[in-house]
Formats: sequence, C-alpha cells, structure tokens
Amino acid sequence: MNKSPIGVFDSGLGGLSTVRAIKKLLPNEDIVYFGDTGRVPYGTRSNETIESYTAQDIKFLQSFDCKMIAVACGTVSTVSRRLIEALPLPSTGILTPSAKAAAAATKNNKIGIMGTSATINSGAFDEEIKAFNPEAEITSVACPLLVSLVESNWCSVDDDVTNPAVRRYLKDILSAGCDTIILGCTHFPHLAPIVQKIAGDGVTLIDSGLEEAKYIRDYLSENGMLNGESHIGKARYFVSDRPQNFSSAAETLLGENIENECEFVDIFKFFR
Repeated sequence: MNKSPIGVFDSGLGGLSTVRAIKKLLPNEDIVYFGDTGRVPYGTRSNETIESYTAQDIKFLQSFDCKMIAVACGTVSTVSRRLIEALPLPSTGILTPSAKAAAAATKNNKIGIMGTSATINSGAFDEEIKAFNPEAEITSVACPLLVSLVESNWCSVDDDVTNPAVRRYLKDILSAGCDTIILGCTHFPHLAPIVQKIAGDGVTLIDSGLEEAKYIRDYLSENGMLNGESHIGKARYFVSDRPQNFSSAAETLLGENIENECEFVDIFKFFR
C-alpha cells in the first residue's frame, strides 16, 4: 500500500478527463492536479518551450512526493516523451495506452488521430500505433482550435460554434473511412459527444484520459501501490492563473464543485 498521491498535469482544463476517469476507477486514491492555465495552450509552442514547461510542471508535482506522475497532455506525452521516460518514479502519458487501445479496437485497420499541432507534427502516435498494428492506415489531423473551445467551456453537444469546428476537423478522417478515432489531446474527450454525433455510432472513440487512467490502475495494482480501500480519495487542484476561471469550467467537466480545492501557484516564482 502506498498512501502518496497521484500527480497529474496538463496545460489547462483538458487533463480533467484523466482526473475524472481516475476518480471513477480508483476512488480511494488521492490526486494532485496542476493545470498550467497561465501558459495554455502548449500545442502551438516550440518543442524547446514545451520541454521547459514540462520539466517545471513535473518538478512542482514532485514536491508533493507523488507515487506516480500522469502526463494528462497529448502534446507533452509526444514531444517530451524522453523526459517522461527518464523520471526516477513511475510515470505515464496518454500515448502508449491510447495507441494500444486503438490498435485493438479497429476492425478495418483505419485509424484517425485528432491532436494538437505539436502532437501531430511529432508523428509519435503514428509510430506507436504501427508498433502495435503494422497494417494500420493512419489519418492525422491537427485540431488547435478545439483546445481553446474546451478552455472556454464550449462543450455542449449542441454548441453552434464547436460543432462546425469539429465537423471540419473530422472531414479528412471520415473521408478516409476510419472506424476508430483517437482523441489524442486530453481536452478532446470533453467533446466526445459532439465527435460521436458527427462521426456516427459505427466509429469507436478512444478516450485518451480514460485509457491513461486504466494504465494507472493496472500499474498501481500490479505493483502493490494502491491506497487502502477504507480511504476516501481526495483531490487538490493548482493552476497558474485565476482559480475562479478554472473552477467554474471544471464544475461542468467534472460534475462537482472544486472551488474550495483549487489554488493558485506562481509557477515562475516557484522556480526562482
């Protein structure tokens, strides 16, 4: 048994899809979440900037003596993969769990990937999927606008701004006949009802946050690191910009009020 918390981070609100899944699958686990809302989005930054932000985010979470680090960010999972793998404690991103799930789910070997510009340009998902399914035909589409729409909490299934944007991004994926789509940014599972509505019931969506949470559950269980069943898991949330903006949107995405659990941290002052 290990009572230390699971550390989770993302550029903003997106990683709450991983938190939501962890809470469901591992209700006895404590979570420390950092959303770098002062520097969102990561997906349009240079690789060097993304790696610098990643190192700072991880160092902040390590101050809580986390037993595992979950990178709930598709951009960081792909661009900063070597940095994550070099950590001296258990860690995971969304890349491998999501690629493995997609390779297993597809029936026609045609897989679509929706991600940030940095994620798509890295080619990491293509490479990882091919490792699990060499026959896979992959259609990758950068969807930078969707991050901002989620951060603005424009996630309603009938939203008249988000729907046309999603439809436009899905055009090439659906034209290619993909029967499986990886939501390769943790912001995107919050838009899953819209994506599913447009893609149709015959298309399987891979929720990157859920697949990451499944990996965390299995790893902690197999290594005897789960918390005791008598413990009720608690979560703390930290952001690098106004907590009010974050907690308001998070209430919709998580289905619970986290106003009293959300704190501001000056990430720049933390590293001086």
